[in-house]
Amino acid sequence: MDNRNLLLAVVLSGLLILGWDIGLRYFYPEAAMSAQTSPKAATAAAREAGTTKAAGGLGAEAAARKVDLKSALTSGNRVVIDTPRLSGSINLVGARFDDVTLKDYRETVKKASGPVRLFAPEGTNTQYFAQFGFVINGERQAPNLLWQADGTRLTPTTPVTLTRTEADGVIYRIRFAVDANYMITASQSVSNAGTVPAVIQPFALIKRTSANATIDQYASHSGAVGVFAGKLYDPHSYAELEEIFAPKRKQFERGEISEIPSEKPEGAPDWLGFTDQYWLSALVPGDGKGNVKVDDAGFRSLGSTLYRTDLIYSPTTVPAGGSLTQDTRLYAGAKDSQILDVYEESGISNFGLAISWGWFGIVEKPILWLLRTLNSVVGNFGLAIILLTVIIRGLMFPIAQKGFASMAQMKAVQPKMKEIQERFADDKQRQQQEIMNLYKDEKVNPLSGCLPMLIQIPVFFALYKVLVLAIEMRHEPFYLWIRDLSAPDPAHILNLFGLLPFAIPEASFLAIGPLAVLLGITMWLTFKLNPAAMDPVQAQMFAIMPWIMMFVMAPFAAGLLLYWVTSNILTLAQQSYLYSKHPQLKAATAAAEKAKAAKG
Repeated sequence: MDNRNLLLAVVLSGLLILGWDIGLRYFYPEAAMSAQTSPKAATAAAREAGTTKAAGGLGAEAAARKVDLKSALTSGNRVVIDTPRLSGSINLVGARFDDVTLKDYRETVKKASGPVRLFAPEGTNTQYFAQFGFVINGERQAPNLLWQADGTRLTPTTPVTLTRTEADGVIYRIRFAVDANYMITASQSVSNAGTVPAVIQPFALIKRTSANATIDQYASHSGAVGVFAGKLYDPHSYAELEEIFAPKRKQFERGEISEIPSEKPEGAPDWLGFTDQYWLSALVPGDGKGNVKVDDAGFRSLGSTLYRTDLIYSPTTVPAGGSLTQDTRLYAGAKDSQILDVYEESGISNFGLAISWGWFGIVEKPILWLLRTLNSVVGNFGLAIILLTVIIRGLMFPIAQKGFASMAQMKAVQPKMKEIQERFADDKQRQQQEIMNLYKDEKVNPLSGCLPMLIQIPVFFALYKVLVLAIEMRHEPFYLWIRDLSAPDPAHILNLFGLLPFAIPEASFLAIGPLAVLLGITMWLTFKLNPAAMDPVQAQMFAIMPWIMMFVMAPFAAGLLLYWVTSNILTLAQQSYLYSKHPQLKAATAAAEKAKAAKG
């Protein structure tokens, strides 16, 4: 019977490992999920842009036009952007921010990899840009209009104003100002020097490809994001937006609808845009408190991996001699929680929710603060994680002491429990009643031993989220071969750390690094030190579980494995100490091992 149970446990463990590998490939594919559309659908998207008016025609598509990045950036008609954190240029053709790089972050861990490029011109492989303009009497300005600039450099101390004067005498201006972080303010104004009134709607949009988007996963959202009426909106990845809009484009193509409506969340927009794991682009209407009237604020899938968010203000009639001004802010930069919180404190509703903290934000934010503080002291995030683990285990030590005391009490009453089970073997209800009375008389709480594990679960998950979400962890090295604590362990045991001439895919369950092996060994040692389980199947599962966890945890961030290995080492030290305080547990373990050896 025991052999059958062991075989069953081995088979289930193998299925778990293989299932985990398949699950990783399904939920965490190596390339970002992006639904490819047919040429017919792409044509429909182009028709959408070319035929609809204010609501549907913002940002004419150029899906078929391919542009070289270097050529696009050296074509002239540009205003230089230079701030402490941003560099790039504004394209005067179309009043677009389509050239933005982030000075503080590199593309890869290699120092020569260059800064992260956030925005790129339309038609390039990584097209991603923001555009500002006006809808005039229901018709959008042409997307390729050339604007005149009153300066050559946009810096925190030198704003730049773009101007166009139309034949009817109406003057359009867009004044751009930028702060020392990532926020750009666009003041769109109209002066009607003509003889007839004009109906004006300032607009702003962000358009991007999903080809270079990060993977949408449970811990880190990638896709449409915003806050509407004070509530976070982030239900759709790029692929899910495509699923929503593919039928709409077919309806438009068949002539069943005159325009393709956007996906509009309920409530007034506080801000909206697109998010990746570490980067954010967002439009903030007015003061960011949802008190500005808008005609359209939503998201679209345009086909061919292109997506857009639109912000179109409500129509305003500007009489002859009248004027209109509307402010919109554009955030284009890193999801640094400290910076986002500063903007939130200045009035942008729930701007910090651009980071997907989720339910455990109340735990995650203190952990991140403590990691930052420890890192400022020791100068290494890996050491900071180790110190954080020591602090957490120190705080939980009194609880662990109570758990071990409870285990000692449980061991002391085991003979009486066995007697009750034998006496009432045919009456399970009476048996449970007598056992509960025994617990009450002996003042034993059978659940208190589980308390340390239950408390550690949210801490573990919160640290996992911090390592995934916190940009402070990106590209942070530890020592030796670990050059990025936010990425999986790059060394793999099975190819002898790269010495053998074959590569192990990172998403494979064979990609086992030294940290994962250490995790399995230290967890096995902690299980060995625990009192032996009375149930043979349970004992077999405990024997196999550490090696299952070794495979399961191998693809996780190296920083998370470092935390768990350190925690296991501290657990071993803690258990050794507590066993010395509760010798009956150690004796029970030794007796169980002796009985097991005698049976074998």
